[in-house]
This record gives sequence, C-alpha cells and structure tokens, in this order.
Amino acid sequence: MALFHKKPKVTGAAAEEARYMETQWQLMWRKFRKHKLAMIGMVLLIILYTLGIFCEFFATQDMAKRSTSAISMPPTKIHFVDENGNFSLRPFVYGLKQEEDPVTWKKYYVEDTSKKHYLQFFYHGDSYKLLGFIPGDIHLFGTPEPDVFFPFGTDSSGRCLYSRVLSALRISLSTGLVGVFFTFILGCIFGGISGYYGGKVDTVIQRIVEFLMSMPSIPLWMALAAAFPITWSSLQKYFMITIILSMIGWTGLARVVRGKLLELRNEDFVTAARVSGASDGYIIRKHLLPSFASYLIVNVSLAIPSMILSETSLSFLGIGLSAPIVSLGVLLQDAQSISSIALYPWLMIPGLFVVIAVLAFNFVGDGLRDAADPYK
Repeated sequence: MALFHKKPKVTGAAAEEARYMETQWQLMWRKFRKHKLAMIGMVLLIILYTLGIFCEFFATQDMAKRSTSAISMPPTKIHFVDENGNFSLRPFVYGLKQEEDPVTWKKYYVEDTSKKHYLQFFYHGDSYKLLGFIPGDIHLFGTPEPDVFFPFGTDSSGRCLYSRVLSALRISLSTGLVGVFFTFILGCIFGGISGYYGGKVDTVIQRIVEFLMSMPSIPLWMALAAAFPITWSSLQKYFMITIILSMIGWTGLARVVRGKLLELRNEDFVTAARVSGASDGYIIRKHLLPSFASYLIVNVSLAIPSMILSETSLSFLGIGLSAPIVSLGVLLQDAQSISSIALYPWLMIPGLFVVIAVLAFNFVGDGLRDAADPYK
C-alpha cells in the first residue's frame, strides 16, 4: 500500500462546482494570481522587505564604516574576464586607485589590474547584530579585503552606498507599514463612528476631516519638525514622523468607511444584530467593517507608497529623519545639487529603490482592486 496518495485533479463540472463553493478570499486569491503585474509587484516587495529586514547579512560591510582611500568612489565593476582575455568562473573585482588629471587637477579612479580580488559567498567580515540582537559576522557575498568592493560606490565620507541603501530600506519601508497601521486604526474608528451614528456626531467628525484635509502639508510638517526637542534621539524622531504622517493621512480612509457604513447600517443583518442585543461597537467591528474588508485592504495597499514618498520627501528636505538614522530620503540628501549628480551619478541609486517600491505597491494595489469583486 502506498504511504502517500496523490490528490486527484478535479476537472469538468466538478471543478466548476468546487469553484462556486469557494469563499470570497479564495476567489480573490484566484483572481489576484491572474494579475501578472500584481504578482511581479508582490515578488519585488518580498525581495525588498527581505533585504531590509536582514540588511546586515546582505550588506558587504558595516554601513557606518568609513574608508579614507575610497572617497566618492564609483561602483565597482564585477569581472569574469581579465585584461588578458582569460575567463574565470569565479567573479572577481580589481581594486581602484586614485589618479589626478595634470591639466584640470580633477581626481578620478582607475582599476588596478595588478591584483584580482575574488568574490566570496558567506564570508566572515564586519561584525553586526542581526535584527538588533543576534550577533554575527557572516555576509552573503563580498571580499575579505577591505576598501575593495563597493557595488553602488561610496559617498563623500567613504561609506559603502550599497550597505547603506539596504539599511535605509528597513527604515523607509517600515515607515510605510507602521504609518498605514495607525492610519487604518484611526480611519476605521472615526469613519465607523461617523457613518454608523450620523447626525451631529457625523457633522463634527466630517468638519474635523475637512479641516485636516485643507491644511497645507509641507508647512505643517516644517512647523512640527521645528517643534521637536533637540535632545530627542533619532529613534524618537522616527516614531514622531510616523505618527504625524498617520494623523494627517487617516482622513481619506475615514471618508471611505463613512460612506460604506451609511450604505450598510440599515441592512437586515445589522438590524438582526441589534435585535439580538449586540452593542454598537460589536456591530461595527464584527459585521459592518468585515463586509467590505476587501476594499479596506485595497485602500491600505495603495496608501503605503504614499507614506513612503512622504517620509522620503520630508527627509530629503531636511525636516524628516536625520543621521545617524539612514533612510532613502536621508541618502538622497547627498544628491540635492546638479553638480553632485553630474559628478557622482551613483548617489541617485536610492531614488531608484523608491521608484521600485512605489511601483510594486501600486501593482499589488491594482491587483487587489481588480480582485476585490471576484464575481466580475
């Protein structure tokens, strides 16, 4: 007797019948999988969040490590063929040495082909604490020799831009999640109360919403950033920026929740819950909000990239996060001038990750929006 039996594939009328027996979430997942861009976006987000969460392991060195011999160094080229045409299965890099143009006195880097530095996987390098508490020194790839391999080049202080971008992903992407979490809670609470009770309560809450939506964002952020005490740590500023973004961003979701509850509050299942003795909070939490949960998920997925862009913009303008915390917006501060971009174009690489993250979230949001009504 076989120990394992392969489950027979259901086809024909049986498959069609099984499909109609699926739950709403199963139907949503079935339709979501057919959205190619949404699946690509989900894969990209999984990769980005994995790189951000375990940035110490994926980084080639400590993000705060400075190299005086690698100031504003361009990205290191990876080779498989040396200058003599010899092919190598193991990728390698050449060290860069600095030279100076005798006419313009401009300094530039050239490859030092006298020695090859082979890339190694899972090598022992700079020590770190993974997730802040797990000690280790194993990196995914790189070279044991210091000041040789910089995949994205270095900044004006000689710090590895690749390692700093991975660390910045953790901060910027988590800002979007944490910020949307508070936005979701506030939007559901105030929108639910406004739409369920109506009357004077609805009028007061909607006037507050309109007031918050009418306030200019950038001057408000600048005023709040100036109000932060100088003695605050970077971590405290990080949480305050997140809370501020949440306090401003919940109004749109509150309007959506209010409209849905105004539509559903007189339905038969709500009346039955009232007759059975259910409290107002229980009806809103257990009956009304779950009835359009798919729309809430779509709204949240589309709000996360807005949060990421807001944090990046604030930090870029110098009124958001600041060193020693590293976010994508903080890294882009080095590329504020045209001369910096012209001389050191690799400083714009953090902006590329912002674009990828925002596009990935938008793709996933589009897929969720199409799958929100799986019967279409």
